[in-house]
Order: sequence, then structure tokens, then C-alpha cells
Amino acid sequence: MSLIYRFRMLSDENDNFVRDFEVPANYTLLQLNDFILKMLHYEPCMASFFTSNSEWECLKEYTLMDMGEGFGDEQLNQPEPMEKVRLDEVLHYLNDRLIYLFDPINERAFYMEVIEASEPQADMTYPRLQFEHSPAPDQYDPEANEESGSIFDEMMGDYNDFDGDDSYDDEY
Repeated sequence: MSLIYRFRMLSDENDNFVRDFEVPANYTLLQLNDFILKMLHYEPCMASFFTSNSEWECLKEYTLMDMGEGFGDEQLNQPEPMEKVRLDEVLHYLNDRLIYLFDPINERAFYMEVIEASEPQADMTYPRLQFEHSPAPDQYDPEANEESGSIFDEMMGDYNDFDGDDSYDDEY
């Protein structure tokens, strides 16, 4: 088996939403699409992947359907079909990024970053969900999403006991 990529997936609709998952590097983007739909309990949809730079700007598009070949300069920017492209062909380094556009009409997406690449563990089955926090945004209704604080605020909540406590002395 090839390397295993561990991704962190985030959403700009819900600061609490986090998914860490692992998939083989030789998976096609179509296989990754199918895994994401299953993991999030979403129905099949007209999704696309985009490679992204460090500023989350879309670079190259990969679609569910083959859009055919363009002409001249169009050919360079023509989307490629997910089924023909493997992850290890578009992701080469830690922190490489993908944008998963699951609602093209409303431009709703998930943001994914490679956070680790490692050898597969003999006792593991891949792909696999490694960590999840907070429900996924509703697939069809962006207004139905949870609007609570960030995961950072939640995790740091235990340390708020010292806020406003003038009797606490941190000097020796």
C-alpha cells in the first residue's frame, strides 16, 4: 500500500467543525469524494476539488464529470475528471491544500490540508475517520448551521477561571 495522507478538514460555516481522516495517497479524487460524502452523511452532489495555494485561492479544478477538452489556452485551465487523478499526483508536500466545493450554486466548501504523510499501519483499515468535532454543516441549508464559538474558545474554556481573579499571583 502507498503512503497514507492524514487530512484536516475545516468549514468556514462552523468554526467548531473539524474532521481528521486518513486515506491512501494512491486514492483517486473520486474515491476521496465518495469517502467524504459517506463520512459526512451527505447525498451525492455535483462536487469539485480544487488544488489551493497557502491563501486558499483555487488553482486547478477536478470535477465529477469529464468536461471534454478545451481549445488553446482553455485546454490548460480545463477541469480534469476526479476519476483520472490520484491524490499523490496533485499533493506532494505536507500542508498542501484542497478545497472541496460541495455546493457550487451557493459556493459552499470544505478546506482540507495534508497534516501528515506516513506508512500505513498493519492493523488499520483505510480510509478512516480519525477525529471529529461538531456536526457537519447541513448539506442543503446554510442557515441551519450551528453558530457557536470556535473550537479554540471551547478548549481554552478551562483556563478562563483565572480571568478577573485579582487574588491570583503569578509572580514568586
